[in-house]
Amino acid sequence: MIKVRSLIGLLALLLLMTVSWLYFSYQTFLEKTIQIDQAIEFDVKDGVGSLAVANQLRSLGYFDGRLWMRAYLWLNKDHHKIKAGRYQLTPDMTLEQVFHTFTDGEQVEYQITLVEGLTFKQVHELITASQKLKTVTADKSQEELLSLMGAEYRHPEGLLFADTYSFHYGYTDAELLKRAHLSLMEVLNEEWETRAENLPYQSPYEALIMASIIEKETAVPSERDRIAGVFIRRLAKRMRLQTDPTVIYGIGESYDGDIKRIHLKTDTPYNTYTRHGLPPTPIAIVGREAIHAALNPADGTELYFVAKGDGSHHFSDTLEEHNKAVRKYILGK
Repeated sequence: MIKVRSLIGLLALLLLMTVSWLYFSYQTFLEKTIQIDQAIEFDVKDGVGSLAVANQLRSLGYFDGRLWMRAYLWLNKDHHKIKAGRYQLTPDMTLEQVFHTFTDGEQVEYQITLVEGLTFKQVHELITASQKLKTVTADKSQEELLSLMGAEYRHPEGLLFADTYSFHYGYTDAELLKRAHLSLMEVLNEEWETRAENLPYQSPYEALIMASIIEKETAVPSERDRIAGVFIRRLAKRMRLQTDPTVIYGIGESYDGDIKRIHLKTDTPYNTYTRHGLPPTPIAIVGREAIHAALNPADGTELYFVAKGDGSHHFSDTLEEHNKAVRKYILGK
């Protein structure tokens, strides 16, 4: 009887020791971090299960312990609902943290910035060249691009909002174009609703055209509404806008960076030296600030401005004052 009790006691002790060892080994496994030296990006394919992902992590040498990985997944059923995507794994992450990332869908977030003043062609080249976006529009025609953007206009110029856009792996350039267009229309309509009175625009689109000219005329934020005021007053007086950026846009790809007198005299739909009113389309993409300035011009009497050479402008009320400023800042007299 005593031997039986001793045997049972010994078996119980062995069982306790085994359970303790298993528990300690499992906890030790859970505390181990992924075996990488620096942050990496890891793709979870659509339709792939958690066990397959675990085996992939193990085969790549990121974790060892096949038995413990299976045990972990068996004990954590919620981690079977992983989401497809691209994730960032860092050297300090445990297996539990890795799978929390997969189930929470905390994907790598990329960004692309559409800078104010770019043309539609420049933007399209930028996004189709991006290695982070999935390219599907490289061979699309202008009409096809307008259609996938959901645009109601016949020309794509200026129809995207200048901003920084965040996106996940698999996001397409088509989705970005549509998103940037919808953002523009939302901002344009918001600003149109709170516009100043007695503006010469017949539609928000005309305000967008003006905003694009303002965007190209100055890089100084505080000048935007003053330049808008100059152009609004010139339109009211039936004066030509005479703005170089529209002329340059009309020259197109043959422009070599040097605007000449012949360019100012050569008539194109965008030459505001030869034609009255606004050009037919915007000439670049814009941000909210330029739109706001176009719809809320500064009061004043100024009708002219000239670049001072430091990025800012000198404003004048009269042609005589303007010519004097031109001699000072352009001709150096």
